[in-house]
Parts: sequence; C-alpha cells; structure tokens
Amino acid sequence: MSRPLPVIVGFGGYNAAGRSSSYQSYRRMIFDSLSSEGQQLTIVGLACLMGLVHKERHAYVTPSGYKLSACEVDMQFRTAVLAGTLVRETSLFDPAAIRGNRRINFSKTKSGCQVFTMLRRDMPQDPPSDWQIEDLSEGQVRITTNNLQDFLVECDYELLSKASGQLPEGFEPSLHYKSRFHPRGLQMALLGCSDALHSTGLNWQKIVSSVRPDQIGVYSSSALSQITEDGFGGLMQNRLRGKRTTAKQVALGLNTMPADFINAYILGSVGHTEAVTGACATFLYVLQAALRDIFSGRRRVAIVGNAEASISPEISEGFANMGALADDETLCKIDGTHTPDYRRASRPFAENCGFVLAESTQYIVLMDDSLAIELGADIHGAVTNVFINADGVKKSISAPGVGNYLSFSQAVAAAIAVVGEDTVKYNSFVHAHGSSTPANRVTESDLIQRVAEVFDIYDWPVTAAKAYVGHSLSAAGGDQLVSALGTFKYDIVPGIKTIQKIASDVVQERAIFPIDDMDVSGRQMGVNFINSKGFGGNNATATVLSPHIVNEMLQRRHSKDYEGYIYRRDEVKNTAAEYAERADTGQLDVIYRYGEPLLNERDILINRKGVTISGFRQSVSFECDNPWGDMSG
Repeated sequence: MSRPLPVIVGFGGYNAAGRSSSYQSYRRMIFDSLSSEGQQLTIVGLACLMGLVHKERHAYVTPSGYKLSACEVDMQFRTAVLAGTLVRETSLFDPAAIRGNRRINFSKTKSGCQVFTMLRRDMPQDPPSDWQIEDLSEGQVRITTNNLQDFLVECDYELLSKASGQLPEGFEPSLHYKSRFHPRGLQMALLGCSDALHSTGLNWQKIVSSVRPDQIGVYSSSALSQITEDGFGGLMQNRLRGKRTTAKQVALGLNTMPADFINAYILGSVGHTEAVTGACATFLYVLQAALRDIFSGRRRVAIVGNAEASISPEISEGFANMGALADDETLCKIDGTHTPDYRRASRPFAENCGFVLAESTQYIVLMDDSLAIELGADIHGAVTNVFINADGVKKSISAPGVGNYLSFSQAVAAAIAVVGEDTVKYNSFVHAHGSSTPANRVTESDLIQRVAEVFDIYDWPVTAAKAYVGHSLSAAGGDQLVSALGTFKYDIVPGIKTIQKIASDVVQERAIFPIDDMDVSGRQMGVNFINSKGFGGNNATATVLSPHIVNEMLQRRHSKDYEGYIYRRDEVKNTAAEYAERADTGQLDVIYRYGEPLLNERDILINRKGVTISGFRQSVSFECDNPWGDMSG
C-alpha cells in the first residue's frame, strides 16, 4: 500500500471572528453571503461566546435577567456582535494611555544641591552614599544630594498602531476553566485544542485505545513565547516595576508550553511532542513535522496547532518601530481623513501601510486514513504536503526573498501529481499570506502570477484571511486553514472586503483578488494552497485537499470497508453536532485534567519487547530492526 494519507478529522480554535469549530469564525467572515437562518445562527452563537446572553433551557437570558428568543437575540445584539468581532480598535488595554517611564535630568540649582522629599518606605534599600537623609513628619524624609543624575518619571504614552485582531469582545478565556495564573496564550491553547478534540465527535479514550501511546504526537508552539505578565513579560519587567518575580514565569514563558500544556492537561499523553517555530510561518512548520511522522508510520494521530497571545504594548511598539504595523497616522493619510478606520486597517493587496497585530489559537486533529476509516471519523480534508524554503543571502532579515518561489511552486506541482492538472487549473484557490504590507502585495502577487504562468492557470481566486482577523503570527497559517475548510463546506471564497480596489502594483493578469465574497459553487473547489511568509526567510506552502476529493480517494483505497465506514461516521457526526450545539450556547467544555492521578515508576513495565504503561491499552514496541544492516559487519 502507498504511504498513509493525513486526513483532517477535527478542527477548532478562536480568533477575532469567533470559534473555529462548526465553521463559526468562517461564517462571520462571509456573514453578508449567509442566509437569514445562517446569519441568526452566527449572531446568537457569538452573542453567547461574548457573554451578551446565556442559554437557559428554551430561552436566552441577558445579564439583567431578561429572557429572549433566538430571533430577539439577533435583533437586539446584532450590532454589538458585528462591532465586537474582526479587526477593530484594541480594548485589551487603552492603546492611547500605556504606562511607562520617561528619563529626565534635573538641572543644577544655584546652591549646587538637589532637594526632594519622599516616604521612607519608598526609599531604596541601599540609598546612594551622597544622599543626606533628614526625617520629617508622617513617615517622610527629605533628601539632599549633589549628584546630578537621571530620574525615571512615570507617564503615559500612546501606541502608534491602535488596531488589532483581538478575540471577540467580552470573551475571556480564563473564565472557562480554573486558569491558575496561566499566561493568556496557554489559556488559549487549552481552549483551542479542546474545541478541536470535541469537534471530532470521537471519544479521546477510544482513539488512545486504538493506537500505541507513542503513535500519538502533539506538534505545537508559539513564535513569541508567552509575553504576558504571567510569563516572560512579568519575568523581565516585574523587578523594574517593583513587583515580585514568581516561580512560574520562566517555565510558563517558554514557547514549547502550548504543546506541554496539551500533553499534560488535555490528553494525558506520553507520546511524541514537538515544538517547531518559523516566525509567521510557524503553523505550517509544525504541520510539516506532523506530516513527516504520519508518512513514516511513526505517528497515527497528531494534534497540530499554535496559540499566540501577541497583543501587548511592547510587541506592538516593537513592530511599529520597524515600520511593519498599520499605524494610525499613515492610515489617515491613505484615506485622506483625520480619524483612522480601524475596521479596515488590514488591507491585503490594496494601498496599505502595514499589518495588524492579532491573537489566535488554531488546532487540527490529523489521523492516517486507515485509522480514520476504522473509527468512522468525519473527514474535513487532507494535507498532502508542506514545503519549506529559506531565502538565501539577505540584505534585510525582515525583507521578502526567493524562498517562497520554491515552496509555492513545489506545492502546486505536488498537487498536480496527486489530483491532476485540470483540478488544479480549474478547481483550486489560494490563501495568500496577505500580510497587508506594501512589500508583500507586490512580491506575493508576482509569485502567484509567475507560478500561474508556468502551470497555465487563469482566473485563480486569491483570498487573505488577515483582512478579517489580522496577523496572529504563529497561528496565522491556522487562521488560513480553517477558512479554507469553510470554503470547501460553503463554496464561497471570502472577499477581501476591507479594501475598495486592488493596488496598481499588484499583478492581476492570471489571479482574481475578489473584493466581495466569490461564489464558487459552479467550480467546486478541490485544492487550496496555504502560503505563509516569516521574518528571517521562513517560507512555507501547504497543499490541502477538499473532503469530496479525499472521500473519492478513500473510497478507492478502502473499497471493502467503505460502506461500514459510512455507517460508523453517522454516529460520529451526530456527536460532533451535539457539541456544536452546546458550544453555540457558550458551553465550551474546556478539558483541563489538573489534579488527576499521576503516573509513576510503578506504572511502567519494561521488557525486551517494549514498555507497558498503566492506563494505556496498547504497549510501546521497541524498534529492533537495524536500518543499516547492509553496512554492519
């Protein structure tokens, strides 16, 4: 038999558009193209997620106690839901009043001395030797010094860029489980992975019982680590701010923690774990690692994804000083206004000035096709390849380079080898990196044009999820993937609706950059190409097949068992639908296995054949064959 096919049996997460499972976030992107029933379902589900209402039996209840029908929720909260999702002005903190310090220098007085008062309890433990300290009343002291030195004065400053793709307004991940001072990114990892697992409709213990413990892998990371106060942010800043450094901040700050939290607190897994990073292409890096192991047979189940909570004053200021963010002043210049349009701050392939920082958590559950058939998993697509290439010698580490021409063209060629030239020419579309920078719109459109010329592709639909949800760094490829799965389901390529026209320097000869949602039901999409670029020369492109293409492939490969698979799948789909119903009422069923009995040395039995672990049905088998037998003496 040919090598295993990695199929997507579940997907979930959260970004500025909402929850990923059951296509909620995708439906928010194509909201105007939905039926009235689809719009109401989306509004009510988001209203529950945002805490505007909660479900009690047959009614939705507001915080003040009023009972509403679904129709009334839609009417009353539609405006708030639409305004509180997608890219908008940051509200996690006040971007116009960030606390900071300004360095000032006192000028020399006539006497040559400087005199000031302060509370004795606020004095340094070891004051400078030239300070003359005089006690005053009410615990104050007067300081006299001849040492002219710089002082830090606390003051507010304003961020250059105030737009962001933050999670829906009012949705607070920490309230959905006992978060125990977890950094926001790790909270999001637990919620995103839980959503993906529930979306499968499969019981996790059933999956575990079907494979060896070492055939399960978790592939996850974050590009910028956990930079909020409970992670590296507090570690680096607390002493300077007069706060205590905690014992958890080093460990919880690591960029490997999303994978570690999933293994420890969701899966209870003793299997493979891997945390790979590739800047803004990180999602495709961890995805490639999972494919590698499924192709080889080492892994049969893979949890793949990222969680990035990157909306912070420090990260925003860093990117803004690079000229990478869409700052308020330049947005106003482009529009000829005095007030920036935050909703339209992210403008892929139009006149733009930078990307919009975002937060997101996106996870998918992959299985080899044989296991999926055995368990009756509902298949949402398959990933056949991820190609990664560097740029070679670079003048600027942040500038685009040649590597993406390699990764993208290889992905297209590989897709043709699998599904045929006609499917790629007439039934494929591109999820562009579409970062909303002037350099990206030129280089990526040129890339698409040149590859289209080689493979004789015309009218190639190109979309960009960042127009809706901003740039979530390590999770950005995940935002693109869950949107692509939505297109496979609804036959709509989301338009780049934050723009009014395509920029003049964007090549459009062979590509279509739809501004409005594009109905593709007449040319059912079979293939999607997810393109990612990252600072430093991290270029990656993935080939994703639609469920109808995958099911045709599986029907041929598993013809003897396919009828039984369809029967088993119906039950799994019903279970997934039940979860979707609960999640749409705000019941997210977050998995957090803290405090469960731990494994210890007595739970492990080792013999010459392998390792048996208490609680796991199957044992780990030793690989005893010598792969270099022909070289041995």
